[in-house]
Amino acid sequence: MDSSTLSQLNDIIEYDRIKTVFQPIISLRDGILLGYECFARIAGKGESAFKSITDLFDAACRYGRLWDLEILCRTKALESANMQSFPQNKKLFINVHPDLMQDLKFKEGFTKKYLDNFSLKPENIVAETSEKAALNGIEDFKALLCHYKEQGYRISIDCAGSGYAGLNLICDIGPDYIKLDMNLIRNIGSDKIKYTLAKNLVELSRLINKRTIALGIETEDEMLALIDLGVQYGQGYFIGVPNEKILPPSQEVIDFIRDANQKKNHKFGNLLSNIYIGNLCRNSATIKSSVLVEEVYNMFFKSKDLLCISVIENETAIGVITRAKLSQLVCGQYGYSLYQKKPVTRVMDDDFLEVDFQMPISSAARLAMSRNSEKLYDPIIVSKEGKYLGIVTIKDLLEKTTEIEVINAKHQNPLSGLPGNAIIEQNILQCLKSGSPFCAMYLDLDNFKAYNDVYGFENGDLVIKLLAGLIEKHTPPDGFKGHIGGDDFIIIIYDYSCEKICENIISDFDREIKKYYSAEDVDRGYIETKNRRGETEKFPLVSLSIAVINNRTEHFPDIYSFSEKLAIVKKMAKKAGRSNYCIL
Repeated sequence: MDSSTLSQLNDIIEYDRIKTVFQPIISLRDGILLGYECFARIAGKGESAFKSITDLFDAACRYGRLWDLEILCRTKALESANMQSFPQNKKLFINVHPDLMQDLKFKEGFTKKYLDNFSLKPENIVAETSEKAALNGIEDFKALLCHYKEQGYRISIDCAGSGYAGLNLICDIGPDYIKLDMNLIRNIGSDKIKYTLAKNLVELSRLINKRTIALGIETEDEMLALIDLGVQYGQGYFIGVPNEKILPPSQEVIDFIRDANQKKNHKFGNLLSNIYIGNLCRNSATIKSSVLVEEVYNMFFKSKDLLCISVIENETAIGVITRAKLSQLVCGQYGYSLYQKKPVTRVMDDDFLEVDFQMPISSAARLAMSRNSEKLYDPIIVSKEGKYLGIVTIKDLLEKTTEIEVINAKHQNPLSGLPGNAIIEQNILQCLKSGSPFCAMYLDLDNFKAYNDVYGFENGDLVIKLLAGLIEKHTPPDGFKGHIGGDDFIIIIYDYSCEKICENIISDFDREIKKYYSAEDVDRGYIETKNRRGETEKFPLVSLSIAVINNRTEHFPDIYSFSEKLAIVKKMAKKAGRSNYCIL
């Protein structure tokens, strides 16, 4: 036993030589603050046997003082958060040493009564541990997590993907948050293996309805790669360094995240009618009307990639001259001699297609394709407030149209043809960010598993298609329809007139669903099959529950609070035991 190390350890514990620093955790969708992770640091200066807080905890393990050090660090963190008026409805991530997670003293001490001393609620606390906490037995660990969740705490598994159990462990224990190890994040944009592994973890989190947090983000490239992957939250020095004061992330970081997401959203998840032609606009060569044809000819001759020149006067487009048109005019024995000293206005086309930069590319494409065959492949002139902005070539237009349709198809549910989770999440975020009126309807089939067990998955797919068709039928043209997966759907409308939509869908569904049962089962009003416990049980016919929330009276700061409220209303809707909708 090293008496000097033990003496310093005891001194730190006895004299409370621990301080707390806080690091922000924010949404990688819109920069909204999720909460803070608190870290313990050794207070005071001078010689020390401990180079880091990890060394200190290792010594506490060796000398049997782990519990004492843990309770000191936790108390200091809660005291500091309380003194600084920790932000309401934000999460405080508190690290729990894996060797203590199942300790009886910790279990008995981490209670609501204990938190009351610091004016904090269990739902604001995220107990964060690592995969190593499950080493003593997965079943005991799962039971322990259930104990904490029943008290209202959230659970985070730190450094997911770096430990022994990997993906199976995450599925088994079902944490609220999955933290991606900083070693996985480092240079993730340029490392294909890391990128692929992170992508699999993100996909897994979506399947089990959990949230990922990327640790240790330090560079713009790492941040951009994580946003591209769809990681929900992040922390690291790029966002904010740990500080004794609870500081918000800088507006510069928030703007960076929002700008990156805006650019990403132009790449996928959009209808063609939602993207402006201005997003495709690019600079092109321009000249004044006084320029001679021979100069224009030389411009085309020197640049083989130049296909079009715009003629501009007073910042306004007055004509267009294309390589093909000019070549046609100057070819032949006397063509060049005839036109070379003439102003370009003699050969330019003044009957060109010009559109405003805010015109949807779908509308611009229709106008372009409706031109006569001679002008079909001429560029589109784009203006802003009447002034020349640039051009869009037909090649660019077709490529973007194809790209969006292909990527949208990739993100569509193959059974229903409706947009899947990536596009659903994007639309929800746009609603939360805009602040404009919206109403979200979550549709879920009841007793559907029993139906599948008796009638088979092929018939089950037909029922899902039935519901998808009714959603298409009754959702307003400007509303959004999405297929979350399985028998779960979502509708978003941009006002509060949802009652009639719910009533119409339920009425049609209750009438049509009977066609998917045998006459005998319809007469009885139920089917018989085994439940999850293996016991034979009577199940009513499939019904439809619709949970509805809106922003008429409630503000949702982030997608997490939105999802939480929707889950609460969903449970209320299902209590009816029949097709029903519940608005809260």
